[in-house]
Amino acid sequence: MTQGRPGGATWAPLWERDAELAAVARAVDELCSDSTTAGGLLVFQGEAGIGKTALLAEVRRIAQGRATVWSARGGETVTSVPFNVVRQLLQSALVALTPEEAKEYLGDWYAIAGPALGIAEPGGTQADPQGVCDGLVEAVVRLAGLHWPLVLLIDDAHWADQETLHWLAAFAQRLKELPVLVVVAHRPDEATGESARHLAAVGAAARPSPPLRALTPDAAAGLTRATLGEHADAPFCREVWAVTGGNPYESVELLAKVQDSELEPVESSAGELRALNRTARGRGLVARLEGLGTDVTRFAWAAAILGTAISHDLAASLAGLPREKAERCAERLRAARILLGGEEGLEFVHPLIASTVYRSIPPATRTAMHGQAAWAVTQSGRGPAAASRHLLEVHPDDDPELVDQLREAAAEHLAVGAPDAARRCLERALREPPLPEIHARVLYELGCATLLTSPATTIGHLREALRAAGSDRRLRVDAVCRLSQALVHNDQLEEALRVVDAEAARLGPGPDRMRLQGVHYMWEGIHSREEDATGRSRRLAALAGPLQGRDNSERALLILRAFDAVTRGENAEEIVELCDRVLVNGRLAPGLGWTDTEWGFELLTMLGGSYIFTDRLDRAESVFAEGVRAYEAAGWSGGHLAVAKAWLGLVHRRRGRLNEAEASLRESLRLSDRVGSGLPMHWDAACKLIETLLARGKVGEAQEIADHYGIAPPYPSTIFLPDIHSVRGRLLIATGRRAEGIAELEGAAKTANERGRYNTIVAPWANDLSRVLALEDPRRAADLVKDVRIQAELFGTETAIGEALRCAAALESGPRAVELYARAVACLEASPCAYEHAVARVEYGIAAGAASELARGLALAESCGADGLAARARASLEMVGV
Repeated sequence: MTQGRPGGATWAPLWERDAELAAVARAVDELCSDSTTAGGLLVFQGEAGIGKTALLAEVRRIAQGRATVWSARGGETVTSVPFNVVRQLLQSALVALTPEEAKEYLGDWYAIAGPALGIAEPGGTQADPQGVCDGLVEAVVRLAGLHWPLVLLIDDAHWADQETLHWLAAFAQRLKELPVLVVVAHRPDEATGESARHLAAVGAAARPSPPLRALTPDAAAGLTRATLGEHADAPFCREVWAVTGGNPYESVELLAKVQDSELEPVESSAGELRALNRTARGRGLVARLEGLGTDVTRFAWAAAILGTAISHDLAASLAGLPREKAERCAERLRAARILLGGEEGLEFVHPLIASTVYRSIPPATRTAMHGQAAWAVTQSGRGPAAASRHLLEVHPDDDPELVDQLREAAAEHLAVGAPDAARRCLERALREPPLPEIHARVLYELGCATLLTSPATTIGHLREALRAAGSDRRLRVDAVCRLSQALVHNDQLEEALRVVDAEAARLGPGPDRMRLQGVHYMWEGIHSREEDATGRSRRLAALAGPLQGRDNSERALLILRAFDAVTRGENAEEIVELCDRVLVNGRLAPGLGWTDTEWGFELLTMLGGSYIFTDRLDRAESVFAEGVRAYEAAGWSGGHLAVAKAWLGLVHRRRGRLNEAEASLRESLRLSDRVGSGLPMHWDAACKLIETLLARGKVGEAQEIADHYGIAPPYPSTIFLPDIHSVRGRLLIATGRRAEGIAELEGAAKTANERGRYNTIVAPWANDLSRVLALEDPRRAADLVKDVRIQAELFGTETAIGEALRCAAALESGPRAVELYARAVACLEASPCAYEHAVARVEYGIAAGAASELARGLALAESCGADGLAARARASLEMVGV
């Protein structure tokens, strides 16, 4: 049994906590041993009053003087305040830093994590929640380097705000590499939804620890005698345990009341214990509070309304008490063991007390006090976001000013990366309700608030916004564009097209209609089940033909025309001219950037993709590198950054930088996994990675990626570049599943012909199919090669022509094969695609028996990171005697 503290009685929660304290002592010893020792994570769970808070206090005592200790606590009334607990946790460190020091220590993360921590002004755009979470993780990592060894204590985590729990779950994954010990206490099963999921992730990363148990009768007797004296008899001690159920908090409170009442701890007095215990919580606590007087009760109510880190002045103002009288009230509440603290801030002795006091406030009074608190917080200069948690509790009353405050608060929440807090504000604004002229606008803002985190939720809000928008044309067009984007991200591409077409039919000629036409063609351009592809291409060409790129609607249509021309294999020089017409002084036009909202990132992937497949890889790299920079600078580390990194990976792949391509594509998939599963972005990045791994000769790893992400029929309705059928067909053949591979490539042929997609670089199925059919059906193989060469000549890039010649050479033998390989090498040497050049060199060397060509091919393969091709070149050199 844990012994008492020197000079005083043992704290109740520390009785029968030997195993927990031993784990804490061991963890602190390991942490403080040296700076290279990793920290750890301890999670203590138990019901209310079981002793979690006192156990954390003991952790502080054990670590004090040996480590830096920061602590924070969740609160039942402040769960809606984003980043509340993580701000508490880091407050002492942040206050000690000047703005210049904070910028120096946090570096690029300052602008991303700083607004969430309250040390920097937010930017004007919506922050990506995942990016902010990553920024907070990095901020704490860097602060930990300054304050090693570091112990972080988080109490009542079940009441922590969701944003803090998101950070905590992510930070827990980094603890193996940091000199930080995190100790978390919470009640099991009290958190719900995303908060419960985050807490479960934290628990899974922690060292195993069983839930805290109630005190046994023997421990309750020991506590009783340690508090009241050894003369406390056994029946009395037994009744203390029976009355409290061994709950440590209730036991301590009950024994304190026994001392206050000077009750003798003997069997004859045991009958009075139940009455005394009732004053520790529930109605008994309320009655005890009311017995302290009206002013004291009102001050306690004010403290409960404010929640945690209670300002003495704000509580006095809210209670309507002068300073001197408020101080006396606070003193009486301290004496009654209801409040703790002094001038620097007040807090309730125990969360059970705070909850009981808050719930005891008459509903009408509680609502009114929240309204007063919102006013007081706003008057203190802390802004709408700080006041929003009180505004959420005010009864709807047709107040336009309240709606404006909630909308401002939502905008502030979005700017720091807290879309759920913004959603709550806007949903509350709708209940006010807003004035008719802004009702649709609030619905639109609500839809936009959830776009980065929940496309399905966004869809519902934006549909409702459209129903309420009436004749507000500009709002309707914005809502339709956002709605269609959310539908596409939710794999509802056909519905996105119907929504756009219905709205476009309502409009006459002009910029708004042209914008919707552009959105229509954009979604239709990535729709793999389009019925009239040829007609669509003809209409798009006619629409975009005369456009010069004078505004962003025209530029969008030019991009869409260029992308369509790429997939159809039209002349590459003309496609490049269309793309160049979109740029302004060689850069993206204002309003058409990666983080701009009028047009989605999909349009820019089409622009960059058009440059990729027309061999303008320098321009493509500039477009996608700018996207990665823009998203990282804005702190967007979710799906948008995943897409940009996937396309940048494809640029690396086409340049022959296979190592860099693999790294970028694996990072894209890691980011995509944090957004969800089975999304189009997963298929996109996985296909690009599979192709890259096959080029590297890592066939087994390519198959693992295909299996993990389910790259097999049925396919989504979205087009992927490179073509998914071609990629999977190549993988099947590489893994020895020849018949399945042929069937997949035949399917690719059917799909391409139905849609008029003839680009042999975008969809290289014919090259692979001709090679595999060369022996069993040489005539079909020859016909395929003939078509490939015709299409390559029409497209006109060195890469397409070189690959077509290489394909033709593979079907020949003797001098004819050598001649075709030589021409393929000449073309591919002039192209920017180093891997394809390396393959042609090696095959040329093999066909010609030329050691010099094999050596050059080997050097190229090694520089590309094409391990399989390099091994083939070495083996061939050995065969020719080198």
